[in-house]
Amino acid sequence: MRKTVRLGAVLLIAALCLAAAPRLRSKPLRADRILVEKSHRRLTLLWKGKPVKSYDVALGGAPAGRKQCQGDNRTPEGLYRIDARNAASRYHRALHVSYPNAQDLANARRQRCAPGGDIMIHGLLNGYGWLGASHRLHDWTLGCIAVTDAEIEEIWGAAPNGTVVEIRP
Repeated sequence: MRKTVRLGAVLLIAALCLAAAPRLRSKPLRADRILVEKSHRRLTLLWKGKPVKSYDVALGGAPAGRKQCQGDNRTPEGLYRIDARNAASRYHRALHVSYPNAQDLANARRQRCAPGGDIMIHGLLNGYGWLGASHRLHDWTLGCIAVTDAEIEEIWGAAPNGTVVEIRP
């Protein structure tokens, strides 16, 4: 009789745990803003002004200062938006940043150069995902913001088109 009662209690507890399991799952990652702090090599997803998750990043090969001209290997600074996404990019997923904005265009005109474009938040070059976090040992992009393949998967799912991207020095 005792064994039956114990078995019944164990089964009841197991059933309650299974019933509660869907409620215990974490909420999907969501972001309404992306903050990139170049000096800290960090990208932070924010939701309603609060940090949700941060990632270490690699930047353009000449990261100091704001992007001025095409080919300067700098990552821009300012306010932008995610305005497109490319699942078939040369890099593992790519979120297009709306660079250049009006201020960037005016700066490039003053410099008498083209501002460039195609600034993305992306994963690693296709076929190089095995590099993982070691890609961050060196700033290697042409001005983009690079994370690991697993990280861009999270960011891709969390940040819809229209998400504000603030890039600070």
